[in-house]
Amino acid sequence: MAGGDAILASAGSFASVSAPEVIQLESARMGVAPHFAAKDPTVRATYRRLIDVARTLGPVTEEAKKTSIHLVRHSAFAGVATRRSSLILTLKSATDIRSPRIEKREQASANRWHLEVRLEKPAHIDRQLTAWLKAAYELAGPRS
Repeated sequence: MAGGDAILASAGSFASVSAPEVIQLESARMGVAPHFAAKDPTVRATYRRLIDVARTLGPVTEEAKKTSIHLVRHSAFAGVATRRSSLILTLKSATDIRSPRIEKREQASANRWHLEVRLEKPAHIDRQLTAWLKAAYELAGPRS
């Protein structure tokens, strides 16, 4: 196939799709379940609690990627990476948050920070984390 094109068959018809589009289609089909294979059951329970709390804020779409799961409103407001016995939650923030719970911080742009929090059990999703999640959710809203 010339130029990295791939042929996809769908309902008896063929369409030419470029390689990046194929990767995007694969990502869209990937579910969140593979992220929890060979993980401690607490990891899945913590993720479930995170999703339940996030959905109290409004609609949330889970977008499974190769190494993480993005939580999306209109844009991603959080990323979740699974580890053997914990989750690494990366939150979008308008400011740096000074807390011992923040294990890593990165200033992505003048008005945007990415902050990492390790979650080892559902109880780690408390009022403080819920407030941070809400602020991230609001940042991912429609642009006005």
